[in-house]
Formats: sequence, structure tokens, C-alpha cells
Amino acid sequence: MKILGIDPGFERLGIAVLEKTAKNTREEIIFSECFKTSAKLEFAERLSLIGEEVKRVIKKYKPEVLSIETLFLNTNQKTVMRVAEARGVVIYEAAQVGLKIFEASPLQVKIAITGYGRADKTQILKMVKLLVDIDQNKKSDDELDAIAIALTAFAHIR
Repeated sequence: MKILGIDPGFERLGIAVLEKTAKNTREEIIFSECFKTSAKLEFAERLSLIGEEVKRVIKKYKPEVLSIETLFLNTNQKTVMRVAEARGVVIYEAAQVGLKIFEASPLQVKIAITGYGRADKTQILKMVKLLVDIDQNKKSDDELDAIAIALTAFAHIR
């Protein structure tokens, strides 16, 4: 099974495709990146670029499931709304090709990855690097978050 993990954002979008086959004892990262859009572009253009990148990744890697993080409310309502719109574009692209949609809250991700609902970012990133073979040059939090979100889907779908 292949799962597309997305850490939603409109400036930086974490994207990861993980696979687990019958012969694998653990999940394998077959693609990951931090996709960035320029603040100099109009917001609609940024959403379009996000949609095109997600469509490209889906077409190339053919995942069966989209795993995407739900939003948590913070004090900046404008940012929350924009991230929600980016999330909508990602879910739309996945639904267009019939992917199953799995949504995970930040709490679910923390529990699935560390076993502890109050884990901090450092603990999560450390566990991600223990759970999957990962290029140690991957430093983007967004990319590592996308991997964690995909791993969460694997934990729940089993």
C-alpha cells in the first residue's frame, strides 16, 4: 500500500509518499519534499501551484490513500483560513482520482508516532527518524511532518 502524507500549508507544503509491501517489515519512503510557493505570487496562483504539484505526485507515485493533518486553531485567523484553503485544494486533487482520505489531528499524529499525546516537535522528529530510513539531509520540518502523517495513516489503517 502507498500513502501520500501531506502537511498542509500555502507557503510550505510537506509531501511524502510511503509504501509498505508484504515483504517489507517497515514503511519505506519513496518520495518526500517540502514544496514552496513564493509570497510574491497572488494567493490564487499559489493554490494552483499546490494543486498541480499534488496532482503530479499522485500521477507519478499512484498512492491509494491521502493522509492529511487536520487544522488546529491558532491566534492568526488569516493564516488558518489560508491553510484551510490549501487543504481543500489537496483534498480535491486526491478525491478527483478516488484516493481514500484519512484525516489525522495533531494529537493522533503524536500518539501514533511517539505513544504520547503531549510529545513535542523534537520528540516526534526523533521518532520519525527511528521509524523509517530517512536521508539525514532532510531537515525541513514540513517534510518530516508529512512523513509522520503518512506513518499515522499506516498505524490506523492496519
